[in-house]
Amino acid sequence: MTLRVEDMTCGHCAGTIKKAIETGLPGTQVEADPASKLVSVRGSTDLASIKALVTKAGYTPVAA
Repeated sequence: MTLRVEDMTCGHCAGTIKKAIETGLPGTQVEADPASKLVSVRGSTDLASIKALVTKAGYTPVAA
């Protein structure tokens, strides 16, 4: 599953998003790329939970 996060602008943002999802949904693997603004999540298909975790971390996710 892939989300676009336009306000992810640097490696720190990417790390924050990755940690938020992996902590909130144990067993997931997250790749966050600030250059492409894409966050890829493996291990969960619960889009609502993933979006909620990214939003809680302070970012704005949209469907990619």
